[in-house]
Amino acid sequence: MTTFKPKFVTFDCYGTLTRFRMSEMARELYADVIPADGMEQFCKDFAAYRLDEVLGPWQPYRYVLLNAMERTCKKWKVPFSPEIANKFYESVPSWGPWDDVPAGLAKIAKEVPLVILSNASNSQIHSNVAKLGAPVHAVFTAEDAQAYKPHMRAFEYMLDSLGCGPEDILHVSSSLRYDLMTAHDLGIRNKVFVARGHEPSTPYYGYTEIPDIGGLPGVLGL
Repeated sequence: MTTFKPKFVTFDCYGTLTRFRMSEMARELYADVIPADGMEQFCKDFAAYRLDEVLGPWQPYRYVLLNAMERTCKKWKVPFSPEIANKFYESVPSWGPWDDVPAGLAKIAKEVPLVILSNASNSQIHSNVAKLGAPVHAVFTAEDAQAYKPHMRAFEYMLDSLGCGPEDILHVSSSLRYDLMTAHDLGIRNKVFVARGHEPSTPYYGYTEIPDIGGLPGVLGL
């Protein structure tokens, strides 16, 4: 990608900026019922069911997590407890950023407005954003859009709210499946993949790849 001065730099939040702790929590909360040699697959199944839940009609994020864990427990034939599953939702506001995030964001925020498009609920996201260490121009959630990523409607809501088009933004995410595939389909040409190890690189989708947010100012020529 050649140096591009966007009107906005838009971000996924959880996993990209905020350290996403769902798998860590699953390993802690289900250690007594899932054998150690099965825990990695248990966490992968939980992630897969979370994605499947957001592909349907919008529902509050609390139920995305509850339903995903209930389906995971059913697959693994272990008891499902709403009280335990609720701990995932309740913990989200306490999560902070990756160590590389504050300095990188602060440098960019001096030159270009930062925007977040997140699948979180409004009651969660603002606590996480406050921990990022840089001013954020606007935050849009699935609750606002009544649609979760990877639905196009979530991105369209953000673009409409900003009053800009796909050609005006640089979108940054550590997820192909939630963000960059849809961004590609919508014609967002300027994209950055933060390779945090969640998903494999898929160059077909046309992005610049960086290892962490520390590399983002360089992409923008800053």
